[in-house]
Amino acid sequence: MINYSEDQSKQYHIQVGKGDVGRYVILPGDPKRCEKIAKYFDNPKFVADNREFVTYTGTLEGVPVSVTSTGIGGPSAAIALEELVKCGADTFIRVGTCGGMQLDVKGGDLVIATSSIRMEGTSREYAPIEYPAVANIEVVNSLIDASKKLGFNYHAGVVQSKDSFYGQHSPEIKPVSYELQNKWEAWLRMGCLASEMEGAALFIVSQFLRVRCGAIFLAMANQERAKQGLDNPVAHDTEMAIKTAIEAIRSLIIEDKKKQK
Repeated sequence: MINYSEDQSKQYHIQVGKGDVGRYVILPGDPKRCEKIAKYFDNPKFVADNREFVTYTGTLEGVPVSVTSTGIGGPSAAIALEELVKCGADTFIRVGTCGGMQLDVKGGDLVIATSSIRMEGTSREYAPIEYPAVANIEVVNSLIDASKKLGFNYHAGVVQSKDSFYGQHSPEIKPVSYELQNKWEAWLRMGCLASEMEGAALFIVSQFLRVRCGAIFLAMANQERAKQGLDNPVAHDTEMAIKTAIEAIRSLIIEDKKKQK
């Protein structure tokens, strides 16, 4: 395709080129989280800031690693992933927030996605809806091991990806309330752990591009607990999720070195 960037050595949206990022990339949504995450790298350096996409690169275990923000939702997350892969990245961990759905998922817990329900639009432009959005098993296992090592409370399983934040939180006032509410009940009955907005798109795009991708989320709260009058702690600090992702990448780097991958 045509590269519409004024600088032909850079990708149009993220304004990053080959050699600017490592093969391992953490993907937060919020651009303001990038500097916070980069402080965990050795010798972090600012790379680019364009639209919602902010990038820093440093090293872990002597290997280049990066962080790039994606903004909110599947479309911009897919753009970031596509362009980062063109720059040489091949292993991704999404770090973000989610809303708990099962009653045992409390605010402050971590949720590691093994797969995601494709209730969003981006992934449908890559694969038929019958194709599952599944996280890479190596990344999932590294996140689980890191959570255990750090002593953090975590849940691993299926999450739901949607496009409308308020479709989740005020479904009853939407013209398609019948669909939103009925499907939400179905996800609950199936044991879906949490709801978020980027996982399905990232998993499908990464499967198509043959790269590795996983995701870890901080559960901010749980509306189902609130509905039942249970205590519903609210958490905002993503530090545990960030530390887990950093530890997971360290282990992936070590294992990849052993395999000379």
